[in-house]
Amino acid sequence: MTRFIILIFALLLTACSPTEPSSAPLLSQDAISQLEAVQEYPAPETLFAEKANDAMVEGAGTVMKLLPDDNQGSRHQKFILELASGQTLLFAHNIDLAPRINTLKVGDKITFRGEYGYNPKGGLVHWTHHDPQGQHVAGWIIHNGIKYQ
Repeated sequence: MTRFIILIFALLLTACSPTEPSSAPLLSQDAISQLEAVQEYPAPETLFAEKANDAMVEGAGTVMKLLPDDNQGSRHQKFILELASGQTLLFAHNIDLAPRINTLKVGDKITFRGEYGYNPKGGLVHWTHHDPQGQHVAGWIIHNGIKYQ
């Protein structure tokens, strides 16, 4: 019962959190772990096996490599994430629609929701932000307890 109450509390904090990053974490590492256990969408490993495209995905992993920003058209912060399974994902986090994760570094853990696109190297995740038109499911990245969307 206590675990359920903690989970509900963490979900309420997430739903009520501002979209701008703050200096204080919104969620404790324990709350993030609780959220990781309750996924609304398939894991990246499932979508990779299915060679899926344009499917919402949730997961968690460790930053392996930071890449230069893509500044062609909409600007994107890019990095490679490794999942516990060993699968890698290329992230393209739109920094015109969501705050940049300025403190992100190799070895950091993140939790995420975004849109998955298959590629033989593991996949691409984008749409890690809100949709200004409200027509697409919102994505997000949680890093050090701060939700970027």
